[in-house]
Amino acid sequence: MRKLIVGLGNPGREYSTTRHNIGFAVLNALARKNGINFDKRCCHARAGEGHIASTEVTLARPQTFMNLSGEAVSALMRRYRLKTSDLLVVHDDLDIPLGRIRLRAGGSAGGHNGLKSIIASTGSMEFARLKIGIGRPDNESDNRTEVVGHVLSGFDAAERRIVEITVARAVEAIEMFIENGLEAAMNLFNRFEDGSNTG
Repeated sequence: MRKLIVGLGNPGREYSTTRHNIGFAVLNALARKNGINFDKRCCHARAGEGHIASTEVTLARPQTFMNLSGEAVSALMRRYRLKTSDLLVVHDDLDIPLGRIRLRAGGSAGGHNGLKSIIASTGSMEFARLKIGIGRPDNESDNRTEVVGHVLSGFDAAERRIVEITVARAVEAIEMFIENGLEAAMNLFNRFEDGSNTG
């Protein structure tokens, strides 16, 4: 059964290194590691097909802006005749500290416009997510202007090193999701992130 792995972000060079585009960064790293090229332009996305752990996969970066991500996801699901159980969405999360990741089986959008769009377009909240922590602004503000500025800002030199390590771990989490399923990936990676992994 094919898996659809979607990384969320905004198209355009000016957004490529922002916090909001960390989903794209994870997909790029996953594609490089597994020899998959984003050589297809379809369904409002740049997509690549290949195999990871003997499973057929489609990796996709929507080329709509973030708040229209659902247009690409629903079109890809129709093209490949997939269900939401075949989908994993990789996205940034303000409420998780930088350097941490968390897998979830479903749930609300939590204020994330990309997830809101996907939920609206697919009619379901029941799809897996890999949340990549980007933290909140230094002052912990909920002010919309400050939050938007934060998610559209880049990482400083010290943060970039953390991001590099985090992206590599996110790739491993996706590979485990593909090979062993969501529950196994959650058991390993969420436990590790909670600091309770003694292995």
